[in-house]
Amino acid sequence: MAVSKRKSVTEGVSSFKPYKEKKGEEYMNAKQKEHFRNILNSWKKELMEEVDRTVHHMQDDAANFPDPNDRASQESEFALELRTRDRERKLIKKIDEALEQLNSGDYGYCESCGVEIGIRRLEARPTATQCIDCKTLDEIREKQMR
Repeated sequence: MAVSKRKSVTEGVSSFKPYKEKKGEEYMNAKQKEHFRNILNSWKKELMEEVDRTVHHMQDDAANFPDPNDRASQESEFALELRTRDRERKLIKKIDEALEQLNSGDYGYCESCGVEIGIRRLEARPTATQCIDCKTLDEIREKQMR
C-alpha cells in the first residue's frame, strides 16, 4: 500500500514574498492588509484542496482486505489522515477568524495588550493573535500549571 506524501501544514504560508516595509509606513495599511489577506486566502485554499484529496484518496483506496494485517495498515493510515485533516479543520477556523479580524480592523494587534504584533511575526504565523511577549508569558504560565 502506497503512503501518500503530505505537505506541511504551513508550507503554503512559506511560499509568499515577504512584505517590504517603507520607511514611515503606517502599520496595517491597505497594502499590508491585502498582503495578509492574500496569504490567508491562499493558505485556506491549499488546506481545502488537501481535504478534497483526502476524501478522494479514502474513497479510491478503500478496500476490504482479507488479510487482517493489510486491513489494519489501511485503517491506521486512514486514521492518521483523519487526525491531520481535523487539525487542519481547526486551522481553517483560525484562518477564517483572522480574515474576520482583517475586515474589522483588529488584525495585527495583540488581543491581550493591544500592541502591534509585527509584520514578520504575522508572516511566520498569520493566525497569531498575541504579540511575542504575551505569548511567551502565556506559555510560561501554561508550563507552571502542569
